[in-house]
Amino acid sequence: MSIHDGHRERKRKQFLEHGLDAFADHEVLELLLFYAVRQGDTNPTAHELMRRFGSLNGVLTASPEELLKVKGVGEHTAALLSLIYPLVRRARTGDGAEPVIFNSTQAVDDYFTDLFLGLREERLYEACLDAKCKLLRCVPVADGCVDTVSLNVRRLVENAISCGASFVVLAHNHPSGLALPSEDDNAATLLAWNALRAVGVELIDHVIVADGDYVSLRDNGLLPPR
Repeated sequence: MSIHDGHRERKRKQFLEHGLDAFADHEVLELLLFYAVRQGDTNPTAHELMRRFGSLNGVLTASPEELLKVKGVGEHTAALLSLIYPLVRRARTGDGAEPVIFNSTQAVDDYFTDLFLGLREERLYEACLDAKCKLLRCVPVADGCVDTVSLNVRRLVENAISCGASFVVLAHNHPSGLALPSEDDNAATLLAWNALRAVGVELIDHVIVADGDYVSLRDNGLLPPR
């Protein structure tokens, strides 16, 4: 066993016994790289990734093309690092995910904050809920700027009807880092509210998420009181 093999085994054991709280950010990357780089010291590559992208989040949201420009990063490493956030999103929305109840604005925010992890482009999700606000299905319905032109109202309505939803929550992210709603956001929300109401489904909120912050358009007074 080489010195690097011994180091890897110690790091794996440290993680299994103490979790990631025992690791600095560059050590988290180092641990990940063990599974893409079969031999050798991954510490210098981890440090270079942190230097190039500024933070662990910056590394995990970098494109494969950007990652490949870093010395020591090959295709396997770029693929592994690019997989992390999409994997979290899939786990949160895929079949067999833990039941989710949207019984408060905070519950909505917690769910979508996880869902938007690492997204570099704007995306709109539709969450369909039953009469007890249990999540039935959450699907992406638009990419790019959310406005009355890009919003596919028919698709929103069909999604709600197909799963027997009583309520719908819309959520989209602002990759710019500001969760403030635009005029387009407000107009698209009211368009969706009217379309869903016409088929007996209530749009109970539209949430905007950005950099760990969020804004509820219902709390902002855009939607009528329930």
